[in-house]
Amino acid sequence: MRPLTDTTPKPLLRVHGEPLIHYHVLALARAGMERIVVNLAWLGSQIRGYLGDGSRYGLPILYSEEQPRALETAGGIFRALPLLGPDPFAVVNGDVFTDFPFGGLQIGATADAHLVLVPNPPQHPLGDFGLDLGLALAAAPEQYTFAGIALYRPRFFDGCAEGIFPLKPLLVRAMRARRCSAELYRGLWEDIGTPQRLQALNRAPPPVAG
Repeated sequence: MRPLTDTTPKPLLRVHGEPLIHYHVLALARAGMERIVVNLAWLGSQIRGYLGDGSRYGLPILYSEEQPRALETAGGIFRALPLLGPDPFAVVNGDVFTDFPFGGLQIGATADAHLVLVPNPPQHPLGDFGLDLGLALAAAPEQYTFAGIALYRPRFFDGCAEGIFPLKPLLVRAMRARRCSAELYRGLWEDIGTPQRLQALNRAPPPVAG
């Protein structure tokens, strides 16, 4: 996303006049989330300065710092676990734009993770994971793209230690144990991975507030 992200973190890039993270916080608040934990890495102070304590959204916003280096997705979540509590928690990437209904997210008693998958966008034609009868598969003839939206139980991270580490190996571990469920979402979802995709999204009609 450079040069846009040289001075602005991805979650504060604007879509129809509002930062990406603003849409996420609104949607999570409307879904009845009790609190939000935001992982801060590159230019994270700007995100903290924009969101504040969450009072204008009607729920508390807490922050987990990833300094001095970003911890990758799983490392960042693991560091935030003490702020998230013992119950299942939702995670959404800060660089996607979606109208996904977070209030409908559910995780079964035997699952450690529940993923939201979407049809493969042009820039990611091979997808990430398969889906069969509600279970996510590490590999399948037909694959879908991981939307960066999921529910996790804290036990999903059992055996992990503080540090920099990716999410996919943990997901594959859960899939092989048949402890990772998934659903396919066909609504609005965009990965804001390039300035061109951000420009295209801003040229499209704005979403209708739910």
